[in-house]
Amino acid sequence: MKIGNKIRELRKLRGITQEQLAESIGISFQAVSKWENNIALPDITLAPVLANYFGVSMDELFDFNRKEMACAIQSITDEAYQFRESDPAESRRILEEGLTKYPDNDILLNNLLYVLNYSEKPDETISVAGKLIEKTVQSDVKYDAFRFLAYAYKAKGDLEHAEAAIEQIPEIYFTKLTEKAYLLSGKAKFEAAEKQKWISFENLLQMMWKLAEYYEEIGEIEKATKETEKALDLIAVIQNTHFDVYQTYFNKQIERLKNTE
Repeated sequence: MKIGNKIRELRKLRGITQEQLAESIGISFQAVSKWENNIALPDITLAPVLANYFGVSMDELFDFNRKEMACAIQSITDEAYQFRESDPAESRRILEEGLTKYPDNDILLNNLLYVLNYSEKPDETISVAGKLIEKTVQSDVKYDAFRFLAYAYKAKGDLEHAEAAIEQIPEIYFTKLTEKAYLLSGKAKFEAAEKQKWISFENLLQMMWKLAEYYEEIGEIEKATKETEKALDLIAVIQNTHFDVYQTYFNKQIERLKNTE
């Protein structure tokens, strides 16, 4: 593969534009365009600069392995995920450190959205989500970014833009996992159905609580209490400790609701 093709591949894997690459190493974006179209070659003195910028060896620059970068990014996100709930600040640190090596990478930015505090700093979330929406070619990442964008606008009290953002997400009544469960067999069928079961169950609990919130808003406290109690009954049937946090939360809400009657 010609080095121009290599540079283009590295740049796209990093999720950066020709202008961003050019600015980072102090050249014109027209020069980068010529490299990537194999019209011209980088000055030999720029080879180590490029290698350093992309975080690869000189050998890797001339024979880069896409799989290695994907594995490196996966490793970063796996490490950050361990702290997502327990220590969001540490998770953020890991992801931002990864972004210094892989600037504007879609996957890293998408994970970063989960540890930004859109309630306290909505503009920060709006900036990252907007960047993702503009540049990503992955539909799941784009729609996830629209979701965070909507929450951030709501936190600012801008319901018009919040609704506009959420309207960009298509309403789909099936998932890849549900279709795998229908189409495949054996272990693949089991894994798809098992994963979707828990996703669907958690979503059911969340929607039941949203109904309870609505009932409370209109003054139907008894209906709100009953809806929450139904959710607790379902948790008891499913017998999965993953949902203990919901059980604790719903019990507190029932106690609070009964005190408002």
